Amino acid sequence: MPPRTRGGYASSAPRRRPTGSERRRRVQLRDVEPAVDRDPVEHPQHDRDETEEVFEGVPGGPIDGSILQSFHNHAAAKIWLGEDRAPLKLVNHGAKLQLWELDTERSRIYETVHRSGLAPLTSCSHRVASRPMLSAFCERWQPETTTFHLPFGEMTITLDDVASILHIPVTGSMISFSQPLRVDDANALLVELLGTTDVEASRETEQCRSPSVRLLWLRDHFSTITDASSDDDIEFATRAFLLHLVGCTLFADKSATSVAVVYLELFRDLSMVGSYAWGAACLAYLYRQLTTATKFEVRQLGGYLTLLQAWIYEHFPGMFSSPDLSYIESRPRALRWRPHVIPDSLQSVRERLDRLQSSDVCWEPYVDHRAEHPFPDIAWYSGCIKCGQVVEPYHPERVLRQFGYIQTIPPRPFAPPRPDRSILLDQYWERWTDHVLTDQSRGRRCQYSGSGESVPEYMAWYDHISHRIVQPPQLRSGFTINAGSSLPSHAASTSDTRNVRALTLLRHVISGGREQSLDHFWVALNEVHSILAGSDETSASHSTPSPATRPFFSPPTFVYPPPTSVDPPPPIVPPPPVTVAPPTPVVDPSAPASDSTQSTIVYVRSKRKKKT
Repeated sequence: MPPRTRGGYASSAPRRRPTGSERRRRVQLRDVEPAVDRDPVEHPQHDRDETEEVFEGVPGGPIDGSILQSFHNHAAAKIWLGEDRAPLKLVNHGAKLQLWELDTERSRIYETVHRSGLAPLTSCSHRVASRPMLSAFCERWQPETTTFHLPFGEMTITLDDVASILHIPVTGSMISFSQPLRVDDANALLVELLGTTDVEASRETEQCRSPSVRLLWLRDHFSTITDASSDDDIEFATRAFLLHLVGCTLFADKSATSVAVVYLELFRDLSMVGSYAWGAACLAYLYRQLTTATKFEVRQLGGYLTLLQAWIYEHFPGMFSSPDLSYIESRPRALRWRPHVIPDSLQSVRERLDRLQSSDVCWEPYVDHRAEHPFPDIAWYSGCIKCGQVVEPYHPERVLRQFGYIQTIPPRPFAPPRPDRSILLDQYWERWTDHVLTDQSRGRRCQYSGSGESVPEYMAWYDHISHRIVQPPQLRSGFTINAGSSLPSHAASTSDTRNVRALTLLRHVISGGREQSLDHFWVALNEVHSILAGSDETSASHSTPSPATRPFFSPPTFVYPPPTSVDPPPPIVPPPPVTVAPPTPVVDPSAPASDSTQSTIVYVRSKRKKKT
């Protein structure tokens, strides 16, 4: 597959333009092969040329490099070899949205925003984003498949997730631009659609050093316009608000302060804003930001992080989430959670993901709430989605378990077409009903809802082509470093790492609540005791790294001791009843004898001694 560039895949030029970091490092770029011209209409299965180069496997997987061909440059490959990087810097504008709110004095602007379908974005954005959690998931993103590679299989953000989490339209026209916007064109667009002067427009783009405007500049110039202003001013302010809204949410770039002017073209006709597939464009843009962040030298993550964070909360509710008890089901699912920064380190989150099992995942979080969050049929679409010049594959066949179906071995992923063939891609998208997965491609439904089943041969195939474990065994908490090892100093095992492992295990058990049996608590407590005590059995189980077939260690399993045979106690036999003889009669000699020769009998009662 041709290598990716900032605007998509490589063009037909024999050499590609070096990036700024490569120029600083004076890296000599190699010649690249021309991109394969693929017609999107011939999709869904693009069989690669039999002569294309197949990369060899790397340590820790994948063994077969025919799928993840760019994994050599992936951050997870560097981490497996002993290198490390800090948590990514996140671009999150959740707090900035509250600086420009539409109150009753701006009802005319709000009506237009509501008709556009983007009104939910004004209230569902998270103000806080967790760096360790999002960074750990980003390390599991694979650009070729546009999925997260977890220990039990692949998962991804689908169009169903976008529709349920954000409540924005996922059907409609694709967001397309004829060509990249130049600075002069951006200045003309600002004058025409926002009513600024040439001097103001030129000064702003010059300060941004790109065809962009600052979010602060939009607020300063247009947030004071109310319903009492002129119709032209209200129209200009509405376009400015929508540009500010998508710049803070759907298309947040890594500048962290500005938004591209090219999106202003989408708001030229305010009555047509609701006809775009905003959800599909947001998803394509987030896919590309995740792909960029998988490079080891990248230190920042853009895109709409509320969508990514809420998706993690929905599918892994027992690990990171904190639900909002005041949530109303008719609202976007992003509001169902209280975002918070988890106290765990990046290494701790990596290890928690390495221990994940299929049973830990909520595969169908919206299945019981379809009345409020209906399933969009376009979620079964298999093809490419795009946002302007950004084109990314969308593979529902790789994540069938998220739709309630048994996961089978998917076909090979296809390379997206070049952005300059956007007209063909738009036509392909318009006929999306012809390109959804057929019933035969979907296969059989899971026996139980949310069971996350897969065919027996799936895991053997997946273990062969994927990198299932990110944290290498020798750098994992609790791993004993041998003397003379060349590993970094921070990889040594200490009591702190044992505490982290114990707390992680306890947190997972406590999150289960009363649904877990007493035996589960008993086993967990014994495992915690073994971890904290540093027993020989625990150290031995974590001191021998395994091959790629099982590159991680399962936690020690507690074995109940066999019951000892004890003789039952003898039965208690009650004592026999005591027979007390009647008192001896004494004949009083002084009494007169009766005719019946019977004497008077006097009974003498003995005094019983009181028991002390």
